[in-house]
This record gives sequence, structure tokens and C-alpha cells, in this order.
Amino acid sequence: MVGFLLQLITIITLQILLPPTQSRRSTLPPTIQLPVSYYQQPLSHSVSDFGAVGDGVHYDTSAIQSAIDACPSTSPCRVTFPSGGTYLTATIRLKSHVTLHIEEKATLLGGTRIEDYPKESSKWYVVMAENANDVGITGGGVVDGQGLEFVVRKNKKKNVMVSWNQTGACLGDECRPRLVGFLRCKNVDVSNVSLMEPAYWCLHIVQCQNTSIHDVSIYGDFNSPNNDGIDIEDSNNTLITRVTIDTGDDAICPKTYTGPLYNLTVTDCWIRTKSSAIKLGSASWFDFKGLVFDNITIVESHRGLGLQIRDGGNVTGITFSNINISTRYYDQSWWGRAEPIYVTTCPRHSNSKEGSISNLLFINITANSENGVFLSGSKHGLLSNLRFINVNLTYKRWTNYAGGRVDYRPGCQGLVNHNAAGIIMEHIEGLEVENVNMRWSDDRPGSWNNPLDFRPSTVNNISLLNFHSGWFKQ
Repeated sequence: MVGFLLQLITIITLQILLPPTQSRRSTLPPTIQLPVSYYQQPLSHSVSDFGAVGDGVHYDTSAIQSAIDACPSTSPCRVTFPSGGTYLTATIRLKSHVTLHIEEKATLLGGTRIEDYPKESSKWYVVMAENANDVGITGGGVVDGQGLEFVVRKNKKKNVMVSWNQTGACLGDECRPRLVGFLRCKNVDVSNVSLMEPAYWCLHIVQCQNTSIHDVSIYGDFNSPNNDGIDIEDSNNTLITRVTIDTGDDAICPKTYTGPLYNLTVTDCWIRTKSSAIKLGSASWFDFKGLVFDNITIVESHRGLGLQIRDGGNVTGITFSNINISTRYYDQSWWGRAEPIYVTTCPRHSNSKEGSISNLLFINITANSENGVFLSGSKHGLLSNLRFINVNLTYKRWTNYAGGRVDYRPGCQGLVNHNAAGIIMEHIEGLEVENVNMRWSDDRPGSWNNPLDFRPSTVNNISLLNFHSGWFKQ
């Protein structure tokens, strides 16, 4: 539609600008009739008109699904949740051209009973769309997954969440529903909405094309595992902007399970997490290419920027720019040791293929961290052509958690004793450091002993230009 209208405007503009003799020779017909749908506002269905009570006690699933199903199959339709209501629901399914419009002060509340969800655990979502086009969620309201209701035992280090395991429905500690999922969809829009308390992953984008996520806030319990903010899986052409994420596990996590991931742009975001703020992987069987992360603030996270390539996929052409990072230790039960930047390719298992990472650019980065930068390739999975330009690193310990370890998890070597260093390097071919300033606190004498830690046998072609390292006192 947009393309047609732009073409039409261009033709009309030429008609106006051309001399009369040229205008008369135009092939444009004297009158133009656009399809009727171009003049129409999207059809709107209120879930209240289909019987939803919105009291947060009685299930409104049937009413919500009926409002969705009543939408036409070929034109835009908005399903509205009126302000002031709390709409308790089992899994609801979007179809093409349908947008959920959750008004301000309205909440879509996910049920906590296993019978509220499909038999297939892969489709455990409060809201899901599968093989649909032009779908989304907006409106200013809330989608709430009641994640804390799935906690069996609360723990300040890491909550225990095995409530559905006891039903025999699945194994492991990830036996919980995700909040929102778009599976094999095109033209997805998630905007102006709050996503809260997921029991598992919050927003899951799977094998999608052309996804826009903007003006969204995501909140998950800080002590709950696996409540990732946004997981982008095998999806291409994704834009994430003006998003706030405060959660216990990885905040923005691109993954490749069944195909490559390319053209992801993340801008203007604020993140706090007990795990990695941005993490490529650890699921990484296919390639990552053409990713940009710009103008991001990372606050008191367990790890800042992470690339965990464990399964043979290759990474190339990634830019991290204009990013402020603060990282700290929380507990060793969470992956990470307060690294502001963490890049690895060590294989997950002894028989796993080793992927490579190349052409990474870190520019205009400021970090205040309790640990240093970790760059670790592997024997057959080198890190190559890494560039650090205009980077300020300040290292200071302010928690009482034990340091002196390097974290290779998952798989690889696990936790390994190692003295703290400004930048640890292994298996690298080509590293350019330009205008990098590294400052060290001397509050704990002996805790820092080496700005650059590497073995010449595994690290080649290092260029240092205007690299500074020194102690500081506060």
C-alpha cells in the first residue's frame, strides 16, 4: 500500500511540474479510484463486546479469541482491551492483520495452570502468532505472565522454578511458559506496551522477517532464571529501539538454531540484568551477520556485551557503538564474572564444531567494571580483525564476591582460576587498539597485576596506538 501511494504521489507531482503539453501526454487516467480499503480505518473489536469481563478472576480466553477470530482475514483489525480491566487468559492466538490494542491501565494476565496452555510445550505462550503477517501488540497497557507464581523456592542467589516439572509434562528447570511469541511471521510490530513478569522468555521472535520493537518496557524478577527480555531466533531485518529492560536473565539475545540471523539493529535502550545485557548465543549453529548496537546504557549487570559462539556458527560484521556499561559480580551460579566485554568461540562439547568471529568494532565505549575484558578464541575458531577505538575502561572492585576466576561456561572449561587482567586474550589474529584508556583502582593491592594478558604463541598482529594504563585513587 505504502509503495503504491508513493508511486501515485510521484506521478501526480510530475503532472503538476511538467508543462501542459507534456502533462497531456501522461498515461495517468483523468480520474483515479483507490481501493475502498485505503479509505477505511482498521476495523476495531472490543473484547468486552464479545463477553470479556476483565475482573482478573474469570477467564476471558473464549471472548478474546472470538474477537480475534471475528476479524476479517484480508484487512487490518484491532482487538481492543478497554482501560481498567484485567483480562485473565489461557493461550490466545493472533492471525494475520490483527493487532492487540491493550489500552493504558488495562492488563492481559496469563494463566498459571498447565491446562491453560497447548499440549505442545513449544507453543506455551500467553500470546502467540504463527505463520501470520502484519501482526502486533500495542496500546500502552500491560501483558503480565505472573512469573513469580511459578517459583517453588525463592532464593536471593537464584530462584528455583520447577513447578510444572512435577506434573511430568517436561523435564529440567525450564518447564514454564513464555510470555509472547511470534513464530514464522512477517511484519511484526510490538510497540508502546509493557511486558511484565514472564515465567520464562519474555518476547520470542522466531524465524520472522521485518520485526519492529519500539517504546517497550520489559520487567522480570531479578532473581528468576531464564526470564530473558528479547530472544531473536533465526530472524532477519529486526529493529529494536527505545526499549527498557530490567530482568534476571539475558536482556537481548540473538540466537541461531535453524538458520542465519542478519540485519539486526538495536538503538537507544536501557538495560539492567543479572546476566548478559547483550548476548549473541549461546545457541549458535548458524551465522550472525550485519548487527548494530548503538546508544545503549547498561547498568549494574553481571556481564555487558557478550558473544558466546559454542556450536560452529560464524560471526562477522558486528558494531557496538556509543555504549555506557557498568558491571558487577552477583553470584557464580549465573554465567559471567562482571566482564564489560566477553567474546569466545570455545566449543560447547569436545565434538562441537568451532565457529569464528571476525570484523568486530567497539567504538566510543565507556565501562566501569569489577573485571576486565575477555577475548578468547579457540584453536580452530579464531577471533580476527577486532577493533577497539575510543574506549575508556575503569576497573574497581566494590562487592565482596570472590574474584580471580575466568568463566568459560557453558561447556568449555567451566570456571578457571586466573588473575584479574585488563584484557585477557587467547587465539586472536588481528587486534587493533586505538585511543584506549585503562584505569585501575588500588583499593585492593594485588588484585590487578596485568593490563594485557596473552600468550604470543596464540595471539598475532596486535596494534596499539594511544593505549594508556594506570592506577587511580578516588
